[in-house]
Amino acid sequence: MTRYFLIAMTFLSSCLSAQADGLLGIDHRLNFDNAGIWSRSNQKTLEVGSAIVVLGGALWEGNDTRLGKTFWKSTESMLMGDALAQAGKLVFRRQRPIDGNDAGAWFQSSTHNKSFPSGEVTHITAIVTPFIAEYGHDHPAIWALAALPLYDGMARMKSQAHWQSDVLAGMAIGIGTGLYAGNESHNWLMHALPGGMSIGYKKSF
Repeated sequence: MTRYFLIAMTFLSSCLSAQADGLLGIDHRLNFDNAGIWSRSNQKTLEVGSAIVVLGGALWEGNDTRLGKTFWKSTESMLMGDALAQAGKLVFRRQRPIDGNDAGAWFQSSTHNKSFPSGEVTHITAIVTPFIAEYGHDHPAIWALAALPLYDGMARMKSQAHWQSDVLAGMAIGIGTGLYAGNESHNWLMHALPGGMSIGYKKSF
């Protein structure tokens, strides 16, 4: 997965400016852009649509095929990543760029200050990582899925919802949960499935 980290770092380095500050010295507020491809509706479509695809794929395939197991790993990674990101937001309570151009505003009130880490970037990274880990060697084209976290990270920064380090942290959490879920001994979801569900609904047709 070294390539994944290099992609993420290259992406973030392209967002740096001379005025960068905050965590790791890379944070600065981008000019607000909520139009076209960067619109909030597209961001939400990616978040909700990706969850529907992996959960639907898991239920359809079951866990007795390579693809089905990967869908379940992705689902488990998504759930873990979402939970960890939300916990981080509650702990760190970082101010979002749109609420004040201060990358060092940590431990604020918990009402709106939930910038660190990026939950949506964590979410999509956690979903695609098991697929890249499973199929990346056999089918290099699967690496194209890495474009989804990169797009979402840029969109969230253009919406002034997150700093660069928020996005990087989200990617790191998503990669971590994806690799953890990739180990079948950690797959509590698959182990807990009743027999009828584990074979997948496609067997009913």
